[in-house]
Amino acid sequence: MPTTDLTAFVDGIIHEPTQTESPGVDLTVSEIYEITAPGRIDFGGGELESADIEPHPSAKRNPDDDYEWWTLDAGQYLIEYNETLSPPEDVFLVVQTRDEILTRGAFHPTLHTQERGRVPLSVGGAGLTLKENARVSTICRAERP
Repeated sequence: MPTTDLTAFVDGIIHEPTQTESPGVDLTVSEIYEITAPGRIDFGGGELESADIEPHPSAKRNPDDDYEWWTLDAGQYLIEYNETLSPPEDVFLVVQTRDEILTRGAFHPTLHTQERGRVPLSVGGAGLTLKENARVSTICRAERP
């Protein structure tokens, strides 16, 4: 697929100059969830059941702050993005973890997707502190199957 303006496939960009300063388009976190009870998957799909989730608590570091922070211990979480995706039906977007997240011991799987959903985030080691609206993922390219 030829070089494409990836912003054409993303709605709700918070600050385009910042989110497009490197190759691709960065996606920002709006919410983090904890998985509180397991989901269920069977062979045929007739007993499919979603996991129970709850928003992970966040707090302002200082009373004058505009945004809150999540303190994440090592473990598994689900992240939700501020932005929505709107590629054509025949285009999939490749979404990867930003290097800034990787070098701090956290990651999510690389996605080949057409829609925004919650994404599993693995946090290792001593944990991670993440600010509301932080750039956590990058759409690095669009591709046709």
